[in-house]
Amino acid sequence: MAKKTKLTRAEQKALRPIQILDAAFDEFVAHGFSATRVEDIADRIGVTKGTIYVYFPTKEDLFSAMIRHISLPLEDLLREAGGLQGSHAERLRSFLLLAYGGIAQDRRSRELLRFVISEGSRFRQLIDAHFAEVIEPLLSRTQMILDEGVVAGEFRKSPAANADIIVAPILSLMMDQLIHGDRRMVDLSAYLEGHLDLVFSGISVPKALGD
Repeated sequence: MAKKTKLTRAEQKALRPIQILDAAFDEFVAHGFSATRVEDIADRIGVTKGTIYVYFPTKEDLFSAMIRHISLPLEDLLREAGGLQGSHAERLRSFLLLAYGGIAQDRRSRELLRFVISEGSRFRQLIDAHFAEVIEPLLSRTQMILDEGVVAGEFRKSPAANADIIVAPILSLMMDQLIHGDRRMVDLSAYLEGHLDLVFSGISVPKALGD
């Protein structure tokens, strides 16, 4: 077995903010913003409370940085969505599959939704900025695929060709998982296939007889 290489002091210092944010995530998930103590975050990674404040001067700063930290998978999803290829139907299907893998089945993305709900009034500017920088572009990308599909004749111009409606089942699944956790098992494969069938049954242009 290969010998584990010990990190240099500089490497440890570079990793410290990420370690703090990961520990902060676990504490905020467990206790919420108000009940979370900075010293408990420090204890998780074996540092002093003062070390936390070197990187994040206040608990509010730490929470804000943690939200941005756990938003990274959504930003990755946005980049992947921009590179999808194929017909509009294929691109929409691929996007929804990406969304299920990167959002609905990602614990941190689900917990981000919890923070948006529970702490939104306290961190209104942060939540609004997150929506503008991540969620709105994802919705816009979805709507662009739908609109282009309508113009190309692949999709019907109908109320169903709406990004908010298309992604709603994903958010519904995330809420269900947040509320019930492992107490209610959902057949994700069947749920996904049902969602796709509902979407394309609602927006696809019917094939002419003989096609």
